[in-house]
Amino acid sequence: MRLTSEFWVAALVRRCFGENAFAAVVSKGSEQAGAIYIVLDRLDGTLDLFGPAPQSAFDDDNAGTRLFERLLERVEREAIQARLASEARMDPDIWVVEIEDREARVFWDLAED
Repeated sequence: MRLTSEFWVAALVRRCFGENAFAAVVSKGSEQAGAIYIVLDRLDGTLDLFGPAPQSAFDDDNAGTRLFERLLERVEREAIQARLASEARMDPDIWVVEIEDREARVFWDLAED
């Protein structure tokens, strides 16, 4: 069974704070199944954007988990905002979580390349 988006986001925020990183929910989407996007601010003027991995990234071992893929890497905030605006036009129920971490640690599961 897959966790709700709301529960998953709350757990991510808690984990970030536990690891001494700052996290904030920028946009709340559908509580049950809204797509989640994660902005990772490296605090050096560049950011990364992560979004839901494509269905092809899932197999029987990770069918109930949330996997993410890096959509943008080391870009300026304007590029992130443009991509998120585009995603929100297609699906207004998205969640956006912003994390600030100088070490650019990833606290979520990434799909393998």
